[in-house]
Amino acid sequence: MPRLTDRLLAGLTLPEGKKDRLVFDDACPGLGVRVTRTARAFLVQITDPATGRKLREPLGRWGAITIEQARTAARARLAAAAEGRDLRAERAERRAKAEAEKAERALTLATLIDTWADLHLKSRRPGYAGEAVRALRYAFAERLDDPARTLPRAEVLARLDGLLRAGKEAMAGRTLAYGRACYAWAVKRGMVAENPFAGLPVPAGNAARDRVLDDAELAAIWAAADREGWPFGPFAKVLLLTLQRRDEVAGMRWAEISPDGTTWTIPGTRMKKGNAHVVHLAEPVRAILAGLPRFEGSAYVFTTTGRTPISGLSKAKARLDVLSGVTGWRYHDFRRTGVSWLAGAGFNPLVADLLLAHKPSTLRGAAAVYQRAEMLPERARALDAWAAHLLALAAGNAEPANVVALRA
Repeated sequence: MPRLTDRLLAGLTLPEGKKDRLVFDDACPGLGVRVTRTARAFLVQITDPATGRKLREPLGRWGAITIEQARTAARARLAAAAEGRDLRAERAERRAKAEAEKAERALTLATLIDTWADLHLKSRRPGYAGEAVRALRYAFAERLDDPARTLPRAEVLARLDGLLRAGKEAMAGRTLAYGRACYAWAVKRGMVAENPFAGLPVPAGNAARDRVLDDAELAAIWAAADREGWPFGPFAKVLLLTLQRRDEVAGMRWAEISPDGTTWTIPGTRMKKGNAHVVHLAEPVRAILAGLPRFEGSAYVFTTTGRTPISGLSKAKARLDVLSGVTGWRYHDFRRTGVSWLAGAGFNPLVADLLLAHKPSTLRGAAAVYQRAEMLPERARALDAWAAHLLALAAGNAEPANVVALRA
């Protein structure tokens, strides 16, 4: 057996018809090199004292490690064998650890977010899914290529605090909720060990809103919707009359409306809770829908392209602020305002919860499990009363007949 040197390794060749050959080192018995046409790889050959079988364990390729490093590694393995350690089990453990580390490196934060979106968020509303992915990618843009498991809790707090200092309280709260949900899902699947978002305090300024529009503000917004015109004016009115969520109304499809025009059934795929929801369409809503332009072959009620629902809702809302003179409100405040008026008008709170597709707050214990009544007639009466109230407010704020409404 020759002493292995760099010059010797460089000059080794394969006999004709052979795929590889083994050459052992004279300076370190047990150390060998496997020669192929493309590489020279070090290995150590050990005799298992328990069985007498020869075990060969790879040490690394020549070039990646030196001959002296290979000798050091070989002597360590031979010494371990002499101590009676289970080298086969240790090798399997090292291989499993290496594979786990490789998988963890491959699961970057960007990959985790995308996998969560593909496998879990498909059942959620498209608007929620898109916003969740966008918010996490924005907040942790510098961490997207790092392993997801290495996202430290301290950095999560720092990013959330940064959003708060920038005056983005709502975004900080939503980012915390999205991150907590994403990592909780990953922990359950064994993709990561810990959730760095778990147990963090809700950012200050993310408390539940309690804005309720008064009658004067409602009348002003209704009149502003008239001035705004198609498509965002009718959209704002339908949003106010039905008390449904912004994205649900924006994505309304003609096929979801009953043949007689009295009900609108939102499929579960577009609802926050994943359950289909029936909405009564009061006469003013039916009148608005009857007067809308329709794109031939388009499924959408509110669209400017015929291919997609309307977008630019935030800009449209800003125009309503200017036209109405009402500020500090959101589309979502319509829902709170409507059910607050219904409560004051004597309607059952259970009806209000069902109108909003919320879990009834008045049901507890067994009642919450067994009460499945939809109370559709009561919900219809409530929305009819709410629509009558809005029309009365609008009539009190009507413009003279000779004024032509122009879009701003």
